[in-house]
Order: sequence, then structure tokens, then C-alpha cells
Amino acid sequence: MTTEPIALSAALASFTDRWSPRIVTTVNDYDVRVAKVEGEHVWHVHDHTDEFFLVLDGELHIALREPSGERTVVLPKGSVFTVPRGTEHRPYAPAPTEILLLEPSGTLTVGDHHDEIPDHVDATTGHALS
Repeated sequence: MTTEPIALSAALASFTDRWSPRIVTTVNDYDVRVAKVEGEHVWHVHDHTDEFFLVLDGELHIALREPSGERTVVLPKGSVFTVPRGTEHRPYAPAPTEILLLEPSGTLTVGDHHDEIPDHVDATTGHALS
């Protein structure tokens, strides 16, 4: 963990990979991650943790499979949303989008259970900033 401020714009400018989050800092046992996203992620579920999303730029859609049925939430720039633990979900960005995520350190981006992982999705617990 760094003891100096980190500009999110500089962190995001340090990489180009899509769906491959970078860890900008930690808070207690949680990673604060930034990611560039576009297109579909993968249907997945986190059994033991919620997943927090903040849209820094662009627009993120999150499809959810809930007991009452399937729905999609749309998050424009500046919006936050938390996917509850145990909820199957699939993020999708119709255009290049930048997001911030808050998850327990070591949480896989594809959750505990997931569909087949496409080549454009990085199954990772996050990468350190360069």
C-alpha cells in the first residue's frame, strides 16, 4: 500500500487492457480496483462477498439473475451499485467505460462460479499498478 495520493486518471492511463483491473490501494482487507471495460464480461457469482461498482466515465449495465427474475441496472457516469453476494450477474459496457470496484483482497474477477471465460476477460484477483 502506498502512502502517497494516487490520481485515478493516472492509474487508468497506465494500462489499456479491458476487463483487467488494477489495484490502486487497499482499505483494511479490501482492494480498491480500477478497470477499463467494454463489451460483455461473463455471468458469474460471488458466494461470500458483495461487489461494489462506481462508474468513473461511460456507462455500465449489470444484468442480474434474481429470485424474482432477470433484470438489468444501468449505471451512468457517477453512479454506484452493489451486487449482493450470491447474485448471479454479468457486467456489460456498450462503449469504453472506466469503473472503480471495491472487493475483498483476493476476490477473483470471475467470481466463485462462472460461465466459460472468453479471451477478452482476465480472470484475476487484480494487478498491481505499474
